[in-house]
Amino acid sequence: MNVSNLLERALRFEFLSKEEGIFLYQNAPTADLTFVANELRKIQVPHGKVTWQIDRNVNTTNVCIANCKFCNFFRRPGHEDSYITDIESYKQKIEETFKYGGDQLLLQGGHHPDLGIEFYKNLYRQLKALYPTLKLHSLGPPEIAHISKLENMSHLEVLTQLKEAGLDSLPGAGAEILNDRVRRLISKGKCGGKEWLDVMRAAHKINLPTSATMMFGHIETIEERFEHLVWIREVQDEKPKESHGFIAFIPWPFQDDGTLLKRLRGITNNVTSEEYIRMIALSRIMLPNIKNIQASWLTVGKRTAQLCLHAGANDFGSIMIEENVVSAAGAPHRFTSKSIQEAILEAGFSPQLRTQKYEFRELPAHMVEQVINY
Repeated sequence: MNVSNLLERALRFEFLSKEEGIFLYQNAPTADLTFVANELRKIQVPHGKVTWQIDRNVNTTNVCIANCKFCNFFRRPGHEDSYITDIESYKQKIEETFKYGGDQLLLQGGHHPDLGIEFYKNLYRQLKALYPTLKLHSLGPPEIAHISKLENMSHLEVLTQLKEAGLDSLPGAGAEILNDRVRRLISKGKCGGKEWLDVMRAAHKINLPTSATMMFGHIETIEERFEHLVWIREVQDEKPKESHGFIAFIPWPFQDDGTLLKRLRGITNNVTSEEYIRMIALSRIMLPNIKNIQASWLTVGKRTAQLCLHAGANDFGSIMIEENVVSAAGAPHRFTSKSIQEAILEAGFSPQLRTQKYEFRELPAHMVEQVINY
C-alpha cells in the first residue's frame, strides 16, 4: 500500500478497505487528505453551497433504562426529575420553532419501559393534525429496537406503522461505535451494532430517509472506527435503488464532562482539531456513496467546523433551537440563524437553508435582512 495510490483510487470513488483507511489515517499528510476530500465534495455537491437547517431537539421523555456511560441526560423510571412531555409543551415549542423559521422537530427520548408503539403513533398523529407542515425526524435505531422488543414486532412492522402515523425521517442516533466490544462497555442497554444496521436496512426498504453517525474518541480503537465506516457504507450500498438511504453522515467527538466514562474510568475526549478534520476528510473518502458530510459545530466549535468545509464537509447541520443531551455532557457551542450564515460566509461559501432531505428552502422573509453581505 502507498498513500498516492490509495488517494488516486479514492478520487475514482472506489471503496477502500478498512485496512486501507487505517493506512491513510496513519500515513497520509493532512493536506493530502483534505485536498482529496475537498475534490470529492466538489464532484458530489457541485452547487458548492454549504447547507444548514433550523429545527428543534425536543425530548419525548428523559426516562431511559439503557444506562449509557456517556449520557448525563437520562433518569431512571420513578426518578423525581423524570418526565414525559405533554401536548401543551409541544404546541408551545412548535409554535416557537415556526416563529424562528424552523420546519422540523427532532424528537428523541430514551428506552422508556412503558412507552410502546401506540404512544408514538398517537403522538405523531396528534402533532400532524395540529401542524400539517411540521416534519418529524424522530427516534433512532436503538429506540426502534426497544419498541420492537416491547411489542414483539419486527423492525419493519414498527417503522411502517410509525411512517404511516407521520414519521418523516429516522435519525442516525445511538450508533456511537458499532463494534459490540465497545457497545458492551459504553452502552450495554442499547441494541448491538448489527441490530442498529438492520433497523436502517428496514428503514431503507420503505424509503424512510435516514442519517448515520459516529461518536468517537473514547474507548474505541482506530480499527473499530474504520470498521464502523465500512459497515455504514455496506448498508448504503445495499439500499433499494429508489430509496433515500443514508442522506448524511455526521461524526463527532465524545463529550466527556461529568459522564460515567470520565468519572469511573478516566476516559476523556482527547480529539484534537486536526484529528477531527482528518476524520471528516476520511469520512468523505471512505463513504463515496453518501453525498452529505456534516461538520459537528456543536461539539468542535466554529473555527474547526469552518476548516472542515475545506476538508470534505458540505453541511453545518442545524442551529438547534433546543438541544439537551449532548449539551449535558459539556458541548458549549451555539449558533443563531444569523451567526451560522456568517460563519459559512467567513469560510468562503454561500449558506443555503435546507430541509432534512437536503432540499433547498427559501429563507423566511423576516430572516433575509439578517444575512450580512461579504
